Amino acid sequence: MSVQERKQRERADRERLIVATARELAEQQGWDAVTTRRLAERIEYSQPVLYSHFKGKREIIGAVALQGATEMAAAVRAATAAVNVGTDAAAEGPRARVAALARAYLDYAERNPAVYDAMFQLDGGLAFAREDTPEPLKDAFAALLENLGAVAGEGVHPGLFTEVFWAALHGLATLTRAGRLPPGEAERRTRLIVDRLAVV
Repeated sequence: MSVQERKQRERADRERLIVATARELAEQQGWDAVTTRRLAERIEYSQPVLYSHFKGKREIIGAVALQGATEMAAAVRAATAAVNVGTDAAAEGPRARVAALARAYLDYAERNPAVYDAMFQLDGGLAFAREDTPEPLKDAFAALLENLGAVAGEGVHPGLFTEVFWAALHGLATLTRAGRLPPGEAERRTRLIVDRLAVV
């Protein structure tokens, strides 16, 4: 391994450490607790080293958001693939995959609230729904579209339907987390969204 390759690997390792530490701190104490000073203390690097990787907190939030988008896409794909191999659920076809997609999305949002905030609530400097949208965000949307397009209904643009379905899931995720919805009805709400929106 050349010196340059070693330096590149060390740089990538530091970036992963910064993002993982920021994410851990945000999940434990909220994003307000994530400062470059605290990150530098936790990872035992100087603040200038942090700034050599990220210009500031906004870019760190963006890096966490991209990581979250990759994880969410994987979770959605794994959940819908599991339906495809199940015997009873596979007989239900697209509707069962959409229900699995909705549960996977909501479960991810619940288990990773700080990451979810980085993805959709905080300014990470990322472009959505544009040409310069980063690939992980495009792929997360594609993971939804892959299953939702089949249940959009006749004459409905699959991308537009996916946006509306996503908005409904996002609303459930954020309202549930904020305590705005009565507890104990999460499964019924999810089924209602699937039943009313998913046309087969």
